[in-house]
Amino acid sequence: MPHLPVFVYGTLRPGQHNYARYLRGHTLTEQPARLLGAALYAGPGYPYAVPAAHSTVHGDLVTLTLDHYAATLAALDALEGCAPGAPDNLYDRVAREVVQANGAHTQAWVYLAAPALARRLRSTGTLIPNGRWPMAT
Repeated sequence: MPHLPVFVYGTLRPGQHNYARYLRGHTLTEQPARLLGAALYAGPGYPYAVPAAHSTVHGDLVTLTLDHYAATLAALDALEGCAPGAPDNLYDRVAREVVQANGAHTQAWVYLAAPALARRLRSTGTLIPNGRWPMAT
C-alpha cells in the first residue's frame, strides 16, 4: 500500500473533533487543498464527498507520520465504516488527485461515499453548494 497523504474534508479537519481523536500527534504536515470532480453532501453531523463533474470539495491534505501510518489509516478506515472491498461500506477509501494551495497536484487517499450511498445522496441528499464543511450558519 502506498504511503499517500490523506485528504480530509469533514470531522477529521484540523480543529474538528475527530482530528483531535484520530490525527493529533500523527501528522507531519497539514495544508489546505481541493478535491476537483466531487461534490459535498450534508450528513447527520458529518459530510459525504460524492464524485461529481464540475464541483470542488475544500479540505486539508494531511501527511501522516510513517511510524504510525498503518495504525492511523486503519483507525480512519474504522471511523469511516470502510473495509476495503466490503459491499456495505459507508465510504470507500480511494486514491485521487488533489490540488494543494500552491497549485501543485498530488495523489492522496480520499474517503468518498460508497456507490449506493452516493446514488441516494445525489437524488435526495442536501448538497453543500460551496463544497465547504462545516457549513456557515
